[in-house]
Amino acid sequence: MENSQITLVIFLLFGFLVSANAVYNINVVNYGAKTDGRTDSTKAFLTAWNLACSKTQSVKIYVPNGRYLLKQITFKGPCRNNATSFKIDGTLVAPSYTVLGNAPNWIFFYKVTGLSISGGTLDAQGASFWACRKAGKSCPPGARSLSFNFGTKITVKGLTSINSQVTHITINNCNNLLMQGLKIVAPDDSPNTDGIHVQLSTGVTITGTTIKTGDDCVSIGPGTRNLWIEASNCGPGHGISIGSLGKALIERGVQNVTVKNVVFTGSDNGLRIKCWARPSNGFVTGVLYQDIIMRNVRYPIIIDQHYCPGNKNCPRQESGIKISQVTYRNIQGSSATPVAMKFDCSRTNPCKGIRLHTVKLTYQNIAAKSTCLNADGASTGLILPESCL
Repeated sequence: MENSQITLVIFLLFGFLVSANAVYNINVVNYGAKTDGRTDSTKAFLTAWNLACSKTQSVKIYVPNGRYLLKQITFKGPCRNNATSFKIDGTLVAPSYTVLGNAPNWIFFYKVTGLSISGGTLDAQGASFWACRKAGKSCPPGARSLSFNFGTKITVKGLTSINSQVTHITINNCNNLLMQGLKIVAPDDSPNTDGIHVQLSTGVTITGTTIKTGDDCVSIGPGTRNLWIEASNCGPGHGISIGSLGKALIERGVQNVTVKNVVFTGSDNGLRIKCWARPSNGFVTGVLYQDIIMRNVRYPIIIDQHYCPGNKNCPRQESGIKISQVTYRNIQGSSATPVAMKFDCSRTNPCKGIRLHTVKLTYQNIAAKSTCLNADGASTGLILPESCL
């Protein structure tokens, strides 16, 4: 083969490789999305997604500045590629709760692998829905703003979610999911507006995130394993809660949960484990809370195994959830109530292996109190209030 022919082959081969590895760009505006916040852009976003999902190469879906009205939308996989990204510079706006109706989710990703989302704001406009509930009217159950079901290798960075009808973000049956630098905001009197709910999922990391809402900042449901929460802020809200667990008789356990370098400010709870007072085969084990700051938190440390809202189907029963190997290391700050540590465990399944390592919690600049029921463990280092274990 002559040199000129070899050069041509190399050039064509290089061009093929570059083309194969190039990112395919999609701008939702080019497919009919409108930036006025009033025109329905659902079809345009779905068209962009279906095109992206059909490509074998990496795809970037771009959402420019502006407000985009989206009705209930499902981004469904699996896709031909495992490298689709959303770059969002604009705001996605939900319609009225009457338009969403009984939809459980507003924006829903299903069976997607290798997804990344960066930037942007989700505005669920939940105020009218909360008002409906407060007035005691007949209202839909409410839609979660953003949900991931059966997803793998998903990254969400720099996203803001405001005024969700109910839970802002739900992670269900997912593996290896990173949430970094999120801002989640709703009024402290907005009902059931949990920040992030995780269940039946493995390898979820939440870091650098600020959550101010009307319910749990992070709620951790059955079947959660290898959850890591770090360098985040919570409050107002109901704290970081494992549970409620044990509502069902047959339930998967929670294990290997780490919460580090988190600041709680004015929240109802700090570090909470909550279980229904009824029989269950569930469990909680391998939990580490470390380097935590409490600022005027009503119940900084609490395990409640006698949860029985409305006194229905659980009075005079004991929780079947088995709680063991829970460590509190370097927990400091202030309690808004005299009892800063409360371990209210099950009589039939006492808490085991509770470990306190350097805890200093005060109430109005004086020593707070701790209470224990059916709790076994040990303490090392300075412990204030005095340990009741």
